[in-house]
Parts: sequence; C-alpha cells; structure tokens
Amino acid sequence: MSNRPMLEIVALEKRFGSTQVLRDIHLKVPQGELVFVIGPSGSGKSTMLRCCNRLEEPSGGDILIDGRNIMAGTTRDLNRMRLQVGMVFQGFHLYPHMTVLRNITLAQRKALKRSDEEAKARAMDMLEQVGLAHKAEAYPGELSGGQQQRVAIARALALDPKVMLFDEPTSALDPELVGSVLTVMKGLKAKGMTMLVVSHEMGFARETADRVIFMDGGVVVEEGTPDEIFGAPKVERTRAFLSRVAR
Repeated sequence: MSNRPMLEIVALEKRFGSTQVLRDIHLKVPQGELVFVIGPSGSGKSTMLRCCNRLEEPSGGDILIDGRNIMAGTTRDLNRMRLQVGMVFQGFHLYPHMTVLRNITLAQRKALKRSDEEAKARAMDMLEQVGLAHKAEAYPGELSGGQQQRVAIARALALDPKVMLFDEPTSALDPELVGSVLTVMKGLKAKGMTMLVVSHEMGFARETADRVIFMDGGVVVEEGTPDEIFGAPKVERTRAFLSRVAR
C-alpha cells in the first residue's frame, strides 16, 4: 500500500444558506486504503462524501483526486475527473427498463466511448467480480435489493475509478442481504481499491477498515485505527456515540 494520497480533502467547508454543515475538514486517503466514516445523523458525513465529486458544491476548500484539484479547471475537466470517482448510494439508481448488462454498459459507451464489445466485456468482468454474471440479462425488478446494490457497484467499477465512495450502501437492505454487499467491498479492498465509506456497519469497520473517522457537528472529532476508535476512543463525544450504537 502506497502512502500517496489518492483522495485528499483540504479545508473543506459547506454551507446551506446560513447553516454551516462542514467546517474545515482535512482528510487524506492513501492509495489502497479503506477509510470508514461514522457519526450521528446530521453530522455531515454524506455531505462530505458528495462534495468529493462535487455532487454537492463545496463552499470552500479543495478536493484532490490523485493529486489533481477537482475544484480547478473547466466543466470538461470536472467531468473527466468524476469518472475517476465511483459512487455507490443508499438507493441503487438502476434503469428499471434496461437489463443488468445494459445498465453497466451505458455509461461506458457514453462517457468512455467504448465500443459495444469492449463495454460488454468489461461489464461481464465486473459482474463476475460481484458474483452476478448469471444475472446479466435480468432486469432490476427481478433482483433482490442486495443483488441490485452489487450491480450498482459493478456499474461504478466498470468505469475504472481510482476511488470508490460508498454512502450508506447497505442501509436500504434487509439484514440478511447486507453480507453479500459487504463481501464485495472486502474483495475490493483486497484488490487494492481506495475507498471512503459512510456506514453504520460497525462490525465491518472493525474488521476491514484501515482507519475510522468520527464526525459530529460538521467536523472531524477523532480519527484512528479501528482498535483505537472502538477500543480506546480519546474524546468523550466519540465514547458517548459508540456507547449508544453498541447497545
């Protein structure tokens, strides 16, 4: 694992009108690292994630992907950089009238200008990676929630991102379907994918994360290894949060 930041957040600020939801956020995610973000609802976790590809426009600060500042340059530069940041949401956002295969090939053909053959080959490779190659011709409505989320992950991976952002990827799933999605994410980490994950899956964080970030009130309160954050948090606010979610 390299120490070079693949994703770097510098002095990030975000305001909605007079309400400031992010304050002076600094975070580096080295290549191949999985950083897990925890915190109460309304702490700014998802907003921070969405600022990382400017789905939310930052009010201040910089976002660097592989050393390049996505806050600088033209709209074309931004669109090019966005292709390097895969994002998986709580909802699956699949086109219901398209097969799984077409859902995954569409963006490749439009954004990367891949041929039908190239896009299909890449899609099938990614479906194989998430264990769903046999569902290529199925429609989203024929899949379970866990399967749809794995298709969404495959779609993001097919664009060859340098960083993957996960915003509560399992929160809309029935408990028995969560494990299949987490297994895919573990596999991505094993392959060296750089990941920033917002989730309440504390067991997954303990087992898989390289670092854990605790946010509250729009700031990073504390960060450390899973053992440090879950085993011996230094800040009272972190201890209070973890004592509640562990019940």
